[in-house]
Amino acid sequence: MGRGPRAILALGLLFLRLAQANFAPHFFDNGVGSTNGNMALFSLPEDTPVGSHVYTLNGTDPEGNPVSYHISFDPSARSVFSVDPNFGTITLVEELDREREDEIEATISISDGLNLVAEKVTILVTDANDEAPRFIQEPYVVQVPEDILAGSSIAKVHAVDRDTGSGGSVTYFLQNPHSTKFAMDRHSGVLRLQPGATLDYEKARTHFVTVVAKDGGGRLRGADVVFSATATVTVNVEDVQDMAPVFVGTPYYGYVYEDTLPGSEVLTVVAMDGDQGKPNRILYSLMNGSDGAFEINETSGAIYVMQSPAQLRRDVYELHVQVTEVSSAGTPAAQAMVPVTIRIVDLNNHPPTFYGESGPQNRFELSMYEHPPQGEILRGLKITVNDSDQGANAKFNLRLVGPGGIFRVVPQTVLNEAQVTIIVENSAAIDFEKFKVLTFKAVDPDTGPWGEVKYSIYGSGADYFLIHSSSGMIYTQPWASLDAEATTRYNFYVKAEDMEGKYSLAEVFVTLLDVNDHYPQFGKRVQEKTMVLGTPVKIEATDQDAEEPNNLVDYSITHAEPANVFDIDAHTGEIRLKNSIRSLDALHNITPNGDRTWSLEVQAKDRGSPSFSTTALLRIDIVDTEMQSRSPMAAFLMQTKDNPMKAVGVLAGIMAIIVAITVLISTASFWRNKKSNKVLPVRRVLRKRPSPAPRTVRIKWLKFGRTKAADKFVLREDRPNENCNNNSLGSTPPPTAPAPPPPPSMGPAHWTVPTVSGSLAPRQPPRSPKPKAVGSPVQSALVSELRQKFEKKNVHNKAYF
Repeated sequence: MGRGPRAILALGLLFLRLAQANFAPHFFDNGVGSTNGNMALFSLPEDTPVGSHVYTLNGTDPEGNPVSYHISFDPSARSVFSVDPNFGTITLVEELDREREDEIEATISISDGLNLVAEKVTILVTDANDEAPRFIQEPYVVQVPEDILAGSSIAKVHAVDRDTGSGGSVTYFLQNPHSTKFAMDRHSGVLRLQPGATLDYEKARTHFVTVVAKDGGGRLRGADVVFSATATVTVNVEDVQDMAPVFVGTPYYGYVYEDTLPGSEVLTVVAMDGDQGKPNRILYSLMNGSDGAFEINETSGAIYVMQSPAQLRRDVYELHVQVTEVSSAGTPAAQAMVPVTIRIVDLNNHPPTFYGESGPQNRFELSMYEHPPQGEILRGLKITVNDSDQGANAKFNLRLVGPGGIFRVVPQTVLNEAQVTIIVENSAAIDFEKFKVLTFKAVDPDTGPWGEVKYSIYGSGADYFLIHSSSGMIYTQPWASLDAEATTRYNFYVKAEDMEGKYSLAEVFVTLLDVNDHYPQFGKRVQEKTMVLGTPVKIEATDQDAEEPNNLVDYSITHAEPANVFDIDAHTGEIRLKNSIRSLDALHNITPNGDRTWSLEVQAKDRGSPSFSTTALLRIDIVDTEMQSRSPMAAFLMQTKDNPMKAVGVLAGIMAIIVAITVLISTASFWRNKKSNKVLPVRRVLRKRPSPAPRTVRIKWLKFGRTKAADKFVLREDRPNENCNNNSLGSTPPPTAPAPPPPPSMGPAHWTVPTVSGSLAPRQPPRSPKPKAVGSPVQSALVSELRQKFEKKNVHNKAYF
């Protein structure tokens, strides 16, 4: 019986313990698509805003005890969510990015205080269209021959979009397909030459094509959005042999002088291949018109005379020079022809010659009676004169050299040949008693030793030139290479000297005519500019040619995307928005993608013949004037974005001005303080009265009658100054400061200066009549003493200064 009650007691305790057992809490599993429970198969879009309530953990405890919720993450991962422990509300605390992390692993737990149940969950991050296409393998630069066939493939671009679905699909198109020679395959990204289009190296060496890559669109933060990106394809056109050669420096004229030696160079013709990218070799040849008198060097283009000028049968030769290109294979290619005019020039190198009956004769004699009739012809003389030169060179003058006024020669001017007649001019002078023999020369001043002239040149500019010693013909040295861009003008002196040593100098100026042999050049092939709305930007190219019109440049927009946005001044290169565009909103209506940067292809073309041109790519970033007006400094920095050195220079100038002003102020303060330090100690060595009387007593004591000696001074009572400064409250201007006194003596000073509480000012006319106070002798004496001290002080001040 003793063991029975014990067994019953143990069994009761067991049932009591079972009745007191606590079961663990658990989550509700509400399935896919539920926003509360245990986050089973839960997914979340990546564009969910931070701070959003995204889920609610929900569970229960079998005993009905309150539960708390927790969420945790791996230490190496981000803590993306937070949870309210009492309500189980889960909040997004960091941005999601599916492209970086498409799954989030977390551990959620529920606890009733005694038991804790934890579960691992995986949250899927779904895609939103938040990525724009991105071109790869940039930059796109291709070389294309100018004779490429229409429709041929030129280049291929490729862009990727990391989104999924329609947001990750990419299509391609040209930003301005209607103003370009090219076409784009929207799916493959292949760039082709449009059907019927051609490329021309001589017209445009480079083309800039802007390609747009656009995704298929998708949802982002509750809206349908489409993203795009742009890339520029640079198409460099390669030159091929499709242009004929071009002669430079036409028309061509040459001269052969009668003393020119056979084999001498007459002139040189110059031609160049019209295809400047890959020029062919050039050969020259004479086609007709030379009659064997001239030959040309086939490589240099120099034309030579091969016969003596005396053998040339014509005065003018019209030659035809042909230039032929030689291809790389050695076969003749394109040709061109140019006329060359060569004139045979007579020189003034034959002196007039006198002839008698038997031929050339230099002495003629005649006997006659004295005092013949005036006007009689000396018939015993038969003189003929002849000059074998041609044209103007055969014209000469005749005169008699000897006793003047006795005879006269006829004619005085001769062309080629004439009969010479001597006529009596002064019969009385022909007197036997005075002269037995009269001797005269009938001479030309340009003949004989007086007419032989030698030419030479002098001066620093003469190095490149030669002169023919007898003809005076000036030509260039064989080795000289003249460049109008380097030196446009040469000057030197020509000396003409006869056989007697008499000479004359003349200054010669040689001006080089420019040939259009330079292309316009931009500073950069790709330029970036910032345009403030309403303000133009400027692009500039320079041409190194020396003269107009070869160095004059005209500007044009050859390609723009879009094409109806900009205008350009052909002469200045200023680029403006069209008058119809006055706001950024208007621009956005033209360009739906909302870009603020536009690309232009600008051409600079000179006015020479043949004309040369070059192109540059200009990217313009447009900002609004309102944005500019918000901050002047920001506006200034925006305007000088393209020229940072300008901003540095302006800021340095401002700093220099501030420093200069600071130095001036400091210097002025220094000298003022230095002057004050000299004066103030002398002015302030004053001993104050030991016990000044009250203000009212002093003022009453100073009220004295104005005598004649004190008429120049007025004593005024100062109003109380509550600010304790020296500013006067009255309308009368303050008196000027007295001049500093002379330096004090080195000995001890023993004097007492009374302190007067008042100020001195020029006497003002009385506003209303006041009765004169009768001055006492004491007051008159005090005023006299003050006046004497004041005058004494003025005398010392003048002496001091």
